[in-house]
Amino acid sequence: MAATGLAACGGSDSGSGPAKLTWYINPDVGNADASKGGQATLAKECSDASGGKYQIKVQLLPNSASDQRIQLLRRLAGGDKTMDLMSVDPAFVSEFAAAGYFAPVPQSMESNFKQDRVQSSIDASTYDGKLMSVPFWSNTQLLWYKKSVAQKAGLDMSKPVSWDQLITAAQKTKMQIGTQASLYEGYAVWINALVAGAGGQIVENPNASYENIKLGLDSQAGKDAAAVIQKVASTGVGGPAMGSATETEALNLFISPKGGFLVNWPYTYGAYTGKDKADVAATTYPQTVAGKQARPPYGGIQLAVGKDSKRPDVAYQAAACITSQKHQADYMAASGNPASRKGAYDTAEVKKAFPNGIAETIRASLDQAEARPLTPYWGDISQAIQEKWSPPSSVNQQTPAKTQKFILDVLKGKALL
Repeated sequence: MAATGLAACGGSDSGSGPAKLTWYINPDVGNADASKGGQATLAKECSDASGGKYQIKVQLLPNSASDQRIQLLRRLAGGDKTMDLMSVDPAFVSEFAAAGYFAPVPQSMESNFKQDRVQSSIDASTYDGKLMSVPFWSNTQLLWYKKSVAQKAGLDMSKPVSWDQLITAAQKTKMQIGTQASLYEGYAVWINALVAGAGGQIVENPNASYENIKLGLDSQAGKDAAAVIQKVASTGVGGPAMGSATETEALNLFISPKGGFLVNWPYTYGAYTGKDKADVAATTYPQTVAGKQARPPYGGIQLAVGKDSKRPDVAYQAAACITSQKHQADYMAASGNPASRKGAYDTAEVKKAFPNGIAETIRASLDQAEARPLTPYWGDISQAIQEKWSPPSSVNQQTPAKTQKFILDVLKGKALL
């Protein structure tokens, strides 16, 4: 089905004239504007700058990372020759790379693609010791808050804040905390950050085969993570629709008069439409365990070239243009999605888009950020976690152990998702 239904979309032009490249992009969010640096604009600017070498056409992927994975996977498995460039969630790079779906990164370009990048973006682009994709933008979640609410609650936001403190503050002020706990990839992002913040790992040996994989959910760190979600749900501070909240619903809750706190990506600042924007500030992610450094979620997008692209050499040249420091700074300022290049944070346009120290907070958070396990089996592991931790009101101290057993059964073919 994939081969017949998807490959019919056409392919890159290897004849005379500019090479015709297709770039499958994730939807721009926040305050992205196609006229001010969105991915479509980067495609046009790089096409114009190529001197007639290539023309990039963009194709929009679904909004959800889970749905993006499914569409890309079907196209790659079907040998779709239009997969010249892909915006890939870092959680799925290992899965696609292990399956052999990416064209090799030219050795002569590796130093360019690693230059000035935050280390977390390089790690997310690497599989089995080899660079398999190109760091594009590097995301991390922050703790957003309304200064008036934090002051009323007596929270000193210049110091690290724990989830327990945050929940207590929300209860004291009768305000709510925006989280992502719907049954989708964003919920797994939250759970992974909580486990990592408690000093644990969901997957302890991500490079192992499924027969030898070791999981760390059934642990004190797993129980600490479950305790946070259980408390947010049981106290009601997650809002009445916590179990169906994605980034969008969480942001809307924060904008509302009942919103006091929010964990979300940096695009939040540009997307905030409330009249009280001067009251909005950000700090680093909450601690799972008080006194233990938080490990904020790492996200973002890596650029990859499909193995069946007719012009992988040209596609990687286009990737180099798209990920230049200028284009990363332009894109960060326009979309709110943070750059993987460190130098972008020192530009005037980024500091203007993220004032009051927010740009510096994002940069610092990226150094603490924890990626989801870079295992080829993350797609299945993530779905299993989402199922067993949903709805959030059902989470208890037995949930981590039950989830770990279920994941292992799924990987060994003894249970179905």
